[in-house]
Amino acid sequence: MVFSSLFGKRPTEPEPPESPAPEQPKRSLFDRMRQAVTRTRESLSESISSVVALTREIDQASLDQLEPRLLAADIGSATTAIIMENLRQRALRTGIESGAQLQQILKAELKQILDGVARPIQHPSAPPEVILMVGVNGTGKTTTTGKLANLYRTQGRSVLLCAADTFRAAAIEQLEVWAQRSGVPVIKTKQGGDPSAALYDALAAATSRGTDVMIADTAGRLHTKTDLMKELDKMRRTAEKLVPGAPHQTFLVMDATTGQNGLQQARLFTEAARVTGIVLTKLDGTAKGGIVLAIATELKLPVVYAGIGEKIDDLIPFDSTAFIDSLVGA
Repeated sequence: MVFSSLFGKRPTEPEPPESPAPEQPKRSLFDRMRQAVTRTRESLSESISSVVALTREIDQASLDQLEPRLLAADIGSATTAIIMENLRQRALRTGIESGAQLQQILKAELKQILDGVARPIQHPSAPPEVILMVGVNGTGKTTTTGKLANLYRTQGRSVLLCAADTFRAAAIEQLEVWAQRSGVPVIKTKQGGDPSAALYDALAAATSRGTDVMIADTAGRLHTKTDLMKELDKMRRTAEKLVPGAPHQTFLVMDATTGQNGLQQARLFTEAARVTGIVLTKLDGTAKGGIVLAIATELKLPVVYAGIGEKIDDLIPFDSTAFIDSLVGA
C-alpha cells in the first residue's frame, strides 16, 4: 500500500457533474419576425430613410423616389400603385410633414392591405380538423407539413399526417422523416398509389383515434393542369364524405424567394384547390419579403404562417403588426 501510494498514480477524485446549460430564453414573435425580414428591411427601410432623411416636408419628388423602392421589395406593381395613390392624395389634402410621418402613414397603408384579407380560422366543432397542403414542388411543401405538425403538437393538439403526395419520388419517405422529428404518426401508401385512398385511410384513422388535426401533404405537380384539378377535387370529395365540412383549411405553400413568379404558380392552385390561406416559406432568405403584400392584393388571401429558417420550430403564425413593424420600423 505504501509503495503504491508513493510510486503509483494518485487516485483522482470524481469530477463534479456538469451543470446543465442555461436554457436560452424564447424569442418573441416580433424578434423572430424581425430577424426573418432583415434582408428586406435593410433594402426597403434604408431606402426610405435615404429618400426622406434630409427632407423636412415630403413633396411629389420625394414620393416619386419612394415608388421604385417599393417595387424593388417585390410589393408588386398593383399594390405599389394603390399605396402611392393614397400617399399622394394624403400629401395633397393635409401634407406629409416629415420622414417620420411618412413612415407611420406607410405602415398604416401596408397594414390595411394585410388586414383587409385577414380572416379568422374556422375550426370544426368536433375533431378531426382536416387540412390539405398544396403547392408546386420545390416550395418546401412537405417540409412545411412536418413543421406545421410539430407546431400543433407543441400547442397540445394531437396530429396525424397523411402522405398523399404519391406522385413525386421520395415524397413519402421525406414526410416519414418529418413525422419522426415531429413525434406524430403518418398514414401512407406506396409511390404511385391513389392519393384519395391514402386520404381515406388517414381520415378513418384520425376519426377512430379522436385525433385533433389531420394534415395531408398533396402532390405538387401532375401531368397536366386538368389532372391536378381533378385529383384535388377528388380529394375534397373524399374528405367531405368522411368528415362533414372537410377540408376545413387548404393551405397553399409558397416560396418567398420566387417573388412574382410564385404568384403566377399560386393562381393555378387557388383556382383548383379553394385555398383558404398561404404558408410563406423561406421568408428569411430573400430581400423581397414585400411579396406578402402582393399576395394580399392579387390573390386576396392571408398569409397564415411564415417559414423563417431550417429548424423544425422555424414556422410561426403570421402577425401583420409584427411583420409591418419589422419591415418598416416600429
